[in-house]
Amino acid sequence: MATTVAPPIYAPAAASASTYGEKTGVWSWITTTDHKRIGVLYLFTSLFFFIFGGLEAAVIRAQLAAPNQSLVSAELYNQLFTMHGTTMVFLAIMPLSAAFFNFLIPLQIGARDVAFPRLNAFSYWVYLLGGIFITLPIFAGLAPNGGWFGYAPLTTMAYNPGLNIDFWVLGLQILGISSLAAGFNFITTIINMRAPGMHLMRMPMFTWASFVVQFLVVLAFPVITVALVFLQFDRFFGTNFYTLTAGADPLLWQHLFWIFGHPEVYILILPAFGLVSEVLPTFSRKPLFGYAVMVYSMILIGFLGFGVWAHHMFSVGMGPIADTVFSLTTMLIAIPTGVKIFNWMSTMWGGKLTFTTSMCFSIGLVAMFTIGGLSGVTHASPPTDLQQTDTYYVVAHFHYVLFGGSIMGIFAGIYHYFPKMFGRLMNETLGKWHFWINMIGMNLTFGPMHLSGLLGMPRRIYTYDANQGWDLFNMMSSIGTAIIIVATLIFLYNFFTSLKSGPRAGRDPWGASTLEWSIPSPPPEYNFAVLPNVTSRYPLWDVTDGHDLSREHHEGHENRDDRVPTSRELGIPMPANTFKPVMAALGLCTMLGGMTLKHVNDVAFYVVVGGGATMLVVSLYAWLTSPLEESH
Repeated sequence: MATTVAPPIYAPAAASASTYGEKTGVWSWITTTDHKRIGVLYLFTSLFFFIFGGLEAAVIRAQLAAPNQSLVSAELYNQLFTMHGTTMVFLAIMPLSAAFFNFLIPLQIGARDVAFPRLNAFSYWVYLLGGIFITLPIFAGLAPNGGWFGYAPLTTMAYNPGLNIDFWVLGLQILGISSLAAGFNFITTIINMRAPGMHLMRMPMFTWASFVVQFLVVLAFPVITVALVFLQFDRFFGTNFYTLTAGADPLLWQHLFWIFGHPEVYILILPAFGLVSEVLPTFSRKPLFGYAVMVYSMILIGFLGFGVWAHHMFSVGMGPIADTVFSLTTMLIAIPTGVKIFNWMSTMWGGKLTFTTSMCFSIGLVAMFTIGGLSGVTHASPPTDLQQTDTYYVVAHFHYVLFGGSIMGIFAGIYHYFPKMFGRLMNETLGKWHFWINMIGMNLTFGPMHLSGLLGMPRRIYTYDANQGWDLFNMMSSIGTAIIIVATLIFLYNFFTSLKSGPRAGRDPWGASTLEWSIPSPPPEYNFAVLPNVTSRYPLWDVTDGHDLSREHHEGHENRDDRVPTSRELGIPMPANTFKPVMAALGLCTMLGGMTLKHVNDVAFYVVVGGGATMLVVSLYAWLTSPLEESH
C-alpha cells in the first residue's frame, strides 16, 4: 500500500531539545496549552509519584522481611499500603499513560493539537493538585488508611473516624474529574481531528489502545464517583447508604467499586499494550501481525472488562448462578488477551530483530504478562478463588499484571519515544542494565508471593509469627524489592543525564513507520507545517509518488536552513497560552478539598468551599470569554 505525505517545510537539525515551541521560561510551561508540553509535565510528575509509591513499597517490604518486625506502627503500615496502591494506580501508572496520550495521539493522527487544549491543561493541573492533596497528609499521620479499595462500611465514620478517609474520598473525586476531562478530550480528538485519509483502520495501535481506554474511563469513573459520593454523604451529612443498622446492603460498595475496578485494570494495561505494539514491529522490521484482529481484540477486552467484576466477590456468597456467569466471563476475556500474545510473537517470528532497550522491555512484557494472565485465569474458578482470595497469591497476580505488564510497557515507551520527546537518545548500555536488573528484581519480589499465598499468608498483614512457612519467601521478596530499587536508580540516572548530554537524535532514529517520526525531534509547536494525506497504515514504510521521507524538503527543494520555522512565520494560528485552566483547577481543588473542614470548623468549611467555588466560576467565565488562539 502507498501513502502520500505532504512534504515538510523545515529541517530538523536545529530543533531544540529544551523547548517545543516559540515560548520559553517557567511561566510558559505553567500557562501552556501545547499537548506536547502537557505530556512532558505528566511524565515528570508521574515519575515523581512512581518513585514515591516505590518508597512506600520499600518500607512495606522492610517491615515484612522477617517475622515479628516493628519498623513501623500498625497504623502507619495501614496508611502505607493504602497509599502505595492509590499512588501507583491513580498517581503513577494512569498519568504515565496520560503522558503518552498527550504527546503521541495528535502526532500519530496528523493533528496540530488536541480538540480542547485548555481542557487538556486543566486536566493536568487538577491531577497535580489532587495528587498533592491526597499525598501530603501522610506526613501529618492523616493519610488514607482503609486500603486502596476503601471497603464500606469499614470506611464509614462509625468504623474509621478522623480525616484520613476524607482525604481519600475527596482526593479520588478530584482525580476522577481530571481523568474524565482527559477522556472526553481524547475521544473527541481521535474522532474529529485525524488527518485526511487517516481512517480508523489506519490508525497506529497506540492510538487505538488510547481510544478504547478513553471509553473505559468515561464509562467506569462515573460508577466509582457515585460510590464515593455515597460514602462522602454518609461521612459528612449523616446519610445511610452504607449504614448496616439502617438496612444498607454490605455488598453495595463492593459491587460499585469492582464495576469500576476491573475496567480500571484494562485502563492501566491497554496503553502498555499499545506502546509494545509500536515497538515490536519497528524492531522486527515487519508490519504488526494481524492488525485488524489486534484492534478487534482490544475492543473486545474493553467490552468484556465490564462483565467480570464479580470474580472479585466469589467469597461473599452470591449464589451458584452469579458465580457461574462471572466464572465464564472471566475465562472468556482471556481469549482476546491471548490473541495479543500470539500476534506479538508472530510479529517477531521471521523478523529482523534488533534488541534495543525498548525491544527488550516489550519482550519482557509479553513474558511477564503471560505469567500474570495465567495466574489470573485461576481466579475464574470459584473453588480455587476461595482458596486464593485475600492471600498473597492475589498480590503476586496483580503485580505481574501491573508491574510486569503496565510498568514494563511504559518503560518500553519511554526508551522508544525519549528521542522524539527530547531530541536525544538514552544510553543503551545503561538501559540494558536497567532491564535485566529489573527483570531479576521483579521475579524475585513477586514470584515467591504465589507460594506464600498458597501457604495461607493473608494480604494486608502487618506482621507475622515465625515458623509458618512464610519466612523465606518474604525475605526473598524484600531482597527483590531492593534489586528493583537499584534498577530504578539506574533508569533515573540514565534518564536525567540523557536529557542534558545524550547523543542528538534525528527525526527517526529507529526507522519507525508512523507519522510522528516524519517531523523533527522534538516536534515544533505546530507539529505538521502541512497536514499529511495518508493512504496507508505505515506512512514511512510505504513511500511512493516521489516523496522520500528520509530527507526533509521544502516545496520540492532541500531546505539548507538549520532551524525550524515558527508558527508566526508560517502563519499557523496556535492555541494561546493562558493561566485560566490553572486557576480553574485551583478553584475546583479548593472547593472539594475544603470539605475536609466540615469536621473541624463550620465557618472555615463554608468560607473555603465558597471561596473555591467562586474562584472556579470566575475562572471558567474568563476561560470561556477569552480568545482561543494567538493573533499573528
